[in-house]
Amino acid sequence: MLNRYPLWKYLLILIVLLVGLVYSLPNLYPEDPAVQISSAQGDSTLDETQLERVQQSLREAGIEIKAIERDETSVLIRLDDPDKQLRTRDLVAEQLGDDFVVALNLAESTPDWLQGLAASPMTLGLDLRGGVHFLLEVDMDAAVTQRLEVNASAMREQLRSERIRYRGTDIDGRTLTITFASEEDRDSARRLISREFRDFDYASEQEGRASLLMMTLTEQAVAEIQDYAINQNLTTLRNRVDELGVAEPLVQRQGPDRIVVELPGVQDTVAAKRVVGATANLEFRLEARPDTPDAETETFAFRNNPSRTADLMRDVIITGDSVSSANHSFDENGRPQVNINLDGTGGTLMNRATRTNIGRNMAVLFIEHKSRDRVVMEDGEEVTVREPYTERGLISLATIQSALGNSFRITGLDSPTEASELALLLRSGSLAAPIYFVQERTIGPSLGAENIERGILSVQVGLLLVVLFMLIRYKVFGIFANLALALNLTLLVAAMSLLGATLTLPGIAGIVLTLGMAVDANVLIFERIREELRGGLSIQQAIHAGYERAFSSIVDANITTLLVAVILFSIGTGPVKGFAVTLSLGILTSLFTALMVTRAMVNLTYGGKPVKKLWI
Repeated sequence: MLNRYPLWKYLLILIVLLVGLVYSLPNLYPEDPAVQISSAQGDSTLDETQLERVQQSLREAGIEIKAIERDETSVLIRLDDPDKQLRTRDLVAEQLGDDFVVALNLAESTPDWLQGLAASPMTLGLDLRGGVHFLLEVDMDAAVTQRLEVNASAMREQLRSERIRYRGTDIDGRTLTITFASEEDRDSARRLISREFRDFDYASEQEGRASLLMMTLTEQAVAEIQDYAINQNLTTLRNRVDELGVAEPLVQRQGPDRIVVELPGVQDTVAAKRVVGATANLEFRLEARPDTPDAETETFAFRNNPSRTADLMRDVIITGDSVSSANHSFDENGRPQVNINLDGTGGTLMNRATRTNIGRNMAVLFIEHKSRDRVVMEDGEEVTVREPYTERGLISLATIQSALGNSFRITGLDSPTEASELALLLRSGSLAAPIYFVQERTIGPSLGAENIERGILSVQVGLLLVVLFMLIRYKVFGIFANLALALNLTLLVAAMSLLGATLTLPGIAGIVLTLGMAVDANVLIFERIREELRGGLSIQQAIHAGYERAFSSIVDANITTLLVAVILFSIGTGPVKGFAVTLSLGILTSLFTALMVTRAMVNLTYGGKPVKKLWI
């Protein structure tokens, strides 16, 4: 019989629509404006006295608290009025001082029964939800220096293996200098080193009785080192951001030596900077023997006890770059530790070094690159100059009991938070060169609220115009198309919520475009039905022919648009991807509602019934 669906198809459509309705519902529960309080070190929280003092301060200021939630490391204060969020933050920060970080936040308010079904609202992008924007600069000179230090260590080992005596090594800019006692040793070293290290221009000089071998990196080698540094830092930062669990972050290169990082929904800038901007790395070194020459040793203090020091060998066994995985846990005494697994090369080097040094101490050296601003006078004006510096401190110094392999652990950490962050940094990889914060901007939820209001208004205006056009043009069938359009929007929101897609301002533009395109299929079908009626077919035959014969045209038109959206997603950056995602999902949902949902409504209204006139 014409224009009748089997029961299973009606049930399928009903189930899809019900699922879409349920998973779109969380978006009707807006997030609560909130203020998050966390320790500046990330390892403690407010005590009851401090919390009561904060509450009393807010009550006196006439600010109503909706709810207070706390966990091991932070306190979240929910508010009813978003206009009082900034004032609340300022009052709380004034009460607690510098020991705590007070940040704006947005807290989910989805009912428990929806959360039980794993239903959650759409993730909002930086331009809608707020978050942090960092502009980072890669220290290219430090990248070159680090590479020269690695080369110097390898050269020293090579010279010792060939029993060529040298006095010391020195790095100045792009030049690595090795000092020898005689010209004969210098010339032998030059022949040996030049075979392995081809990225240098070599020169021999005399300085009094000392013979110097000076090696300067070529311009091509410097360019390759700097390009590798920024690409490696990009990869490392992306890994760190992924570890943070931020939805739809943006990490991209800007210019020759800068990187942009945007973290939507993150309001705690101190916590974000502590992970994203950390330039920490580890070095594993042997403790120096008493008879080791001073030129081959360095003295370092312990991080948790600066008065205690140890002399270490300059040569590095392995660095954090050799770590393949790391996680934090607790030892048998309940103290935090980091469990480390090394890659194949790192495991071999570690085994080789520890196998021949059982009973000797091995140190774990924590290295962190930082910067401080210093005000200087230039031409009578105060100018702020960034001054980079490096902090090195010992985490542990333990006796090698047996040969180590690919797995071992680091102890001596101050807190579980420090262990967790160290494991995260080791998992995501160390930076190939230090990075410094050039610009830091927090985008508050208030700006996002304004963008959301304007975006919703644009959707409402677009929807209203389409609804009016379809009603005026197609009458009863226009009602079917408009109902399908509303269901299409519901399914689109549900799909984005289920997939965890991030909604941005370009994404809202994609929704508006989808609403306009969604009725295209219905227009083609309805015009085809009109054409068939004019051709003399009966009403039932015209309806059937309209849907059947317009099908191929509708699919062809939408497939080409979908291909464009896929290409935009594959080659675009954050905002373009947001547009491509909503456009792609909108195409799929509009095909479902235009071809199946409207057909089901038409079938239920006209199918198998004598119809004298069709209002179309």
